[in-house]
Amino acid sequence: MAAVVFYCVIIGFTLGVFIRSFYVPSYDYLVLGLLLSAIGAVVWSRRHQSWALLGSIAFLGLILGIVRFDIATWNTSATDLDERVGVEQTFFGTVSREPEQRERTTHVYVTLDEFDAPVLLFAERSTQVQYGDEVVVAGRLQRPDSFTTDLGRTFDYPGYLEARGVTHTMFYPELTVIGSGGGNVLLAALFSFKHTFMDSIERLIPEPQVALGEGLLLGVKSALGEELETAFRRTGIIHIVVLSGYNVMLVVVFVMTILSYFLGLRARLLFGVAAIVAFALLVGLSATVVRASIMAVLILVARTTGNSYGVMRALFLAGLIMLMVNPYLLVFDPGFQLSFVATMGLILLAPHLETLFARVPSVIGVREFLVATVATQIFVLPLLLYQIGEFSVVSVLVNVLVLPMVPVAMLLTFMTGMVGLLSTTIALPLAYLTHLSLSYILHVATWFAALPFAAFVVPPFPFPLMVIAYVALGYVVWRLVEPSVPTESSSIIVPPDSLSGWTIVEEGEEKAGEFHSPARAPQFFK
Repeated sequence: MAAVVFYCVIIGFTLGVFIRSFYVPSYDYLVLGLLLSAIGAVVWSRRHQSWALLGSIAFLGLILGIVRFDIATWNTSATDLDERVGVEQTFFGTVSREPEQRERTTHVYVTLDEFDAPVLLFAERSTQVQYGDEVVVAGRLQRPDSFTTDLGRTFDYPGYLEARGVTHTMFYPELTVIGSGGGNVLLAALFSFKHTFMDSIERLIPEPQVALGEGLLLGVKSALGEELETAFRRTGIIHIVVLSGYNVMLVVVFVMTILSYFLGLRARLLFGVAAIVAFALLVGLSATVVRASIMAVLILVARTTGNSYGVMRALFLAGLIMLMVNPYLLVFDPGFQLSFVATMGLILLAPHLETLFARVPSVIGVREFLVATVATQIFVLPLLLYQIGEFSVVSVLVNVLVLPMVPVAMLLTFMTGMVGLLSTTIALPLAYLTHLSLSYILHVATWFAALPFAAFVVPPFPFPLMVIAYVALGYVVWRLVEPSVPTESSSIIVPPDSLSGWTIVEEGEEKAGEFHSPARAPQFFK
């Protein structure tokens, strides 16, 4: 019963956020919802009818979801900024996030002193600015507009930016640095080390391999170039060039393995959680990274206590926490949507596919990658067709060929950068091996992308059809799960002395202003 109540609260809250994302209900309806919730509670207290309790909780969760989103819209800074739109002006501010270098521009987030609100600047790619710099910005404020992607889908760019706390943009402003040290000291130190580390890698590995390596390890959005990005999209592996939940768990496993030689189990938990938080801050708090980080922390806690780790409950709890902090994520962040749908596919469908692929060899984890890829592809397909409109025919095969090499390439890139900080000469043999691993991924992507049938674009996929597809998929999964015990499929015992078998695979990320099709989304599997 406790589990059902747990899901009712979350589903009700999520439904409330979803409704408020499109429609502003009258407060009369909210009062009516509270009244129905109270009636349900009274019926349950007198007759002990479980449906009355669940209905009461669901209505209460729905109202809380609506109210939470409503509170998020109380942005007085956005209203004040609207009064300055379209007028050439000068502002003072501080670079509040790490600048992101793209193929043609550098995205700089500046919090304006006058409004205490972040604005996204599309600056020249050669712009030299760092987190914490105090700057003078001269240009015209704009409200972002929705746009049509190359694949014919309308992308709600204003909503996407609002999910990141941004309501206004400026294109190619005059940007002058007048000071530094205006940001958080800890973040500044992390970013400083990150750039020193990247300089070490860039001295040893050429392009485009170094761009791929930095994308795998640090989620750096340096452009691979239009040709290679197209190849990665057509083959369904665009997810590996941005940071993922897979990367998060690989870092956790690495840190915990090293610490196991020096610290006890509970001390390793504290250091492991600290490592997850530091890594998430270092690479940027995207929805996929936050979701994976929350679940990774839950794994470490379960590992330390030896308790049952309910994967589905952890997924829903991670989602609830994220929506409570930022309700815009539910509707306006495709990465968030893909992340959770794919993870649900892995939890619900992958165990049944294990039997189907029992004859596939498990060498270097081929069977695991195949099962995970097929399960998540099935679950994200309706959403991908609706949001993106491109379907990769070769995605499953290419993922199976590429994903086993990803942790190898990440580890070699990390070792090359660290040794390169000490000695470029000593790091050269590692750099050669790193170059080979990254080149393998690039060659697989370009070869399969050249096939004429690698991917195709589908006509507009209506929202009602997507809903019908997920209802049908849910029915199929229910029939598969029905014969088994529900708690067995959603809980996993994590023994205190084992973590190395856990990984997270990431599948989707899109670039603001340069929306590309995420091929997959983050996944958990053991």
